Amino acid sequence: MGSMMRVLAVAALALWAGTAVAADDKIAVTDLAGRTVEVPKHVERILLGEGRQIYIVAALDRENPIGRIAGWKDEFERSDLDTYRLYQAKFPGIDAIPDIGDPEEGTFNTEQAIALKPDVLFLLLGQKPAAEESGLIKTLEGAGIATVFIDFRDEPFTNTEPSVRLFGQILGRQDRAEDFIAFYRQQLDLVLGRLSKADPPRPKVMIERAAGTGWGAECCASFGDENFGRMVRMAGGTNIAAGLIPGAFGVLNPEQVTVANPDVVIATGANWSQFVPDGGWVGLGPDADQAKAKQRLAALVARPAYTGVKAVADGRVHAIWHQFYDSPYQFVGVQQIAKWLHPDPFADLDPEATFRTLHERFLPIPYRPGYWVSLAPAG
Repeated sequence: MGSMMRVLAVAALALWAGTAVAADDKIAVTDLAGRTVEVPKHVERILLGEGRQIYIVAALDRENPIGRIAGWKDEFERSDLDTYRLYQAKFPGIDAIPDIGDPEEGTFNTEQAIALKPDVLFLLLGQKPAAEESGLIKTLEGAGIATVFIDFRDEPFTNTEPSVRLFGQILGRQDRAEDFIAFYRQQLDLVLGRLSKADPPRPKVMIERAAGTGWGAECCASFGDENFGRMVRMAGGTNIAAGLIPGAFGVLNPEQVTVANPDVVIATGANWSQFVPDGGWVGLGPDADQAKAKQRLAALVARPAYTGVKAVADGRVHAIWHQFYDSPYQFVGVQQIAKWLHPDPFADLDPEATFRTLHERFLPIPYRPGYWVSLAPAG
């Protein structure tokens, strides 16, 4: 289709889908970009700019989490295969959700998005520049489709609560959203309050992002003072990359890791068999094979970056589920990291019980352990 024909086709779809909605049938919300957006009072169909936004949609639409999802970016299955399979087993219609692509990757299918007749498109803050540059937001607005920005990744401990609250407002699940936020705060305070009183020494921590995938560099992708980097700080550690990586994500060279000589090493991992079939990643998630995860983790810290590093000599090497970085469940990750960094003050803290309770209270899928693993100390 030529460019002029494509523009006309999109305009025609906009006219077809953009049925006028009376002002009193709408509510105004403020999204995480600070924009005031009008959305229908009763939202029936949504698009997700990232499939993993189901982590919060499921907590709010527990009985049928896929019922309102008209389309999404289809990375959920590739990024988190084991969790996807739990949803697939209970809600087989998940396989039929159309892929709408990603504005950041230049693959967003505007025509298809309009044809799906959604009320709202949820995008990540990180997708905003591309969505604005392409004119996507204005095009969808012309079709009567609101675009709302949320964030669980760039500044999660600033933006998770307002993002959950925004989903609650738009989906008409405000009470459930507030219940989730109250649980989130309560569980995070178990760590922050105790650390404030105990004020223990802060061990140096190397956290390797998606270790063994080769994304960014063979070694060592990491985090600045955001995302998992912020989790380390909140859990009472000193992130060795905080002063070396500006922003949330970046790469350290192996020599920087060796010289920093961290007291604790934590790798993030998931089942990436569909993304990087031959990678050395640590497979974590529901029902993960713990023995295989330990083998993979041991191989990762045998690389030159970790030669002679104190964490390896002392047996303080761990791996944790990567998806804590992009979900409203980060507080569980903070609890587990705090337990690794400060085993005595947090001897009675049970992050697994916390995550199990979250599933039982909020999610439609059963809890299955497998979200973290540790190497046994040598000797």
